[in-house]
Amino acid sequence: MSINRRQFLEMMGAVAGDRSLAFAAQRSLRKPNIIFILADDLGYGDLGCYGQKQMATPNLDRLAQEGVRFTQAYAGSTVCAPSRCALMTGLHMGHARIRGNARFPLRPADLTVAELLKGAGYRTGLIGKWGLGEACSTGIPNAKGFDEWLGYLNQQHAHNYFPEFLWENQREVFLAGNMGTRKQYSHDLFTDRALQFLQGHRDQPFFLYLAYTIPHANNELGRETGNGMDVPGDAPYSGKDWPQVERNFAAMVHRLDADVGKVLEQLKKLGLDEDTIVFFSSDNGPHREGGHDPDFFDSNGPLRGIKRDLYEGGIRMPMLVRWPGKIHPGRVSDQAWAFWDFLPTAAELAGLKPPQGIDGISLLPALLGKPQRSHDYLYWEFHERGFTQAVRLGDWKGVRPGRKRAMELYNLAEDLGERNDLAGKHPELAAKIARIMETARFDSPEWPVREA
Repeated sequence: MSINRRQFLEMMGAVAGDRSLAFAAQRSLRKPNIIFILADDLGYGDLGCYGQKQMATPNLDRLAQEGVRFTQAYAGSTVCAPSRCALMTGLHMGHARIRGNARFPLRPADLTVAELLKGAGYRTGLIGKWGLGEACSTGIPNAKGFDEWLGYLNQQHAHNYFPEFLWENQREVFLAGNMGTRKQYSHDLFTDRALQFLQGHRDQPFFLYLAYTIPHANNELGRETGNGMDVPGDAPYSGKDWPQVERNFAAMVHRLDADVGKVLEQLKKLGLDEDTIVFFSSDNGPHREGGHDPDFFDSNGPLRGIKRDLYEGGIRMPMLVRWPGKIHPGRVSDQAWAFWDFLPTAAELAGLKPPQGIDGISLLPALLGKPQRSHDYLYWEFHERGFTQAVRLGDWKGVRPGRKRAMELYNLAEDLGERNDLAGKHPELAAKIARIMETARFDSPEWPVREA
C-alpha cells in the first residue's frame, strides 16, 4: 500500500500520540537549506585554518572544524564577474556567458542555480554583489531566479562601502545615513538582512547566496588617499605596528569572520543547524589594490600569483562546507573541484537532476566522504590581459600566459608554488594540454581572443 506525505505524517503522529514526532518526521523529509557565503578577494592564506598566523579567524576556523576543509577547490575565474557566472551557471570559462568584468548580462537561456532551486520549491535570496546584469537587463537577479535581493548590481558600485543607494529587487533604496555622511556600512546591512532572511524563511527550504564584498578595496578611495581598505574602524588591530592600510585590511577580515559567526549562530538559534548546508569560499585570489600589499599577510600562502593570474594563487580558494549530522566534522579533503560544480551539487541536494550541457559535476559524494568521480580536466581562460589559459589535468597544470606565448607545465603534487616549468621535459604532456585548451572552449563574440 502506498501512502502520501500527509498520510505518513498523520500516521507518525497517531502512533506516537505526540505532535513532536510528526514534526520530526516532517523535518526529516524536508529538503536541506543551502547557504553559499562568498568573500571578495580573500586569499587562500588569509584564514587561520589555511595557515594564516597574524590575523585571527576563529569563526571560519570553527566552520572548518565542524565540517570539511578542501585544499584543492577552485574559483570560476581570477576576477569577480566571470567567477560568479561559473558559480551560478555551472559552466567553466570556455563556455560561460561572462568571461571577464565587462558588463554583459546573463540571458534568459542562461539557467542559474537560483532558477533551478526556485523551481524545486526553495525560497531564494541574494544579498551582496551580483555582477551578472545591469538594471533593466535580462540579467538582473529577480529575472534569474531570486525571489528577493539586496545589494550592488555591478562591481564598480560595490567598491563603495558607504553607498548612497543599494538595489532592493528592482528599485533603488537610498541610504539616508550616507547622504553627505558615512554612517551605513554596506557589509553590516548585508549581515542584518541575511539574519532577517533566515528568520523569515525558517519554515520552508531556502537558498541564500550571501555575496559579501569584504575584503575588496575601494579602488577610487585608494587612489585618492593611498588607503582603499574602507572599514569603519581598525579594531581589533588598532594597536598593531602595521601600516594603516594593513590594519584596515585585517579589520575587514575580522568583520567578515565575525559576521559568518552571526549567521552560524542564527542557524543554531532557529534550530536549523542540521537542516542547512553552508558553503564558504572566495571569488578569486588576493588583490594588490587600494594600497594593500598581499605579501604583508602572505595572503596567497604557498601559492604563486594573485588576482588576475591563472597561477594557483589567483584561482585556488579556501572552501569550507558544513552540514551537521551529514558531513563528518574536522575532515580535510584534497578532492579537486571548481565553482561550476556548485550548481549540480545543489541540484542533487534538492533531489533534482542537473541540467544537460553544463560542465560541473555533483560534489555531494566528496562532501559526505564517499568516493567521488573526478573531472577529466579543469579549464580557465582570462580576457583582461590579452588571452591567457590554464588547464589542470590530474596533478599537472598547464598555463599559457598568452596566445603566442610558450606553454608552461607544472607538477602541483611536487611543486605547489609553480616554480619549476617542466614543459621542456614533458613535451607530449604539454602538447596534450595545448589540445585541451583548443577544444575546451567555443569562441564568443563578446570575448574575442586577443593575441598577447
